[in-house]
Amino acid sequence: MDKLKRLLASRKFWAALIGLALMLIKAYRPDFPISEEPLTGIVALLAAYILGTALEDSVSAQH
Repeated sequence: MDKLKRLLASRKFWAALIGLALMLIKAYRPDFPISEEPLTGIVALLAAYILGTALEDSVSAQH
């Protein structure tokens, strides 16, 4: 149960979930009002955020 609480509190998890949701919405609803180019930028931004948060967590765990 503690792992589930940590997962739901994780910023990386929520960023990944938002990116996945946007990609799935666009895949199943091609008329969704975001074109592929801005969607790619949003997903890249979320990936950068996840990596940055992972690095931050890694550095703070070492100290």
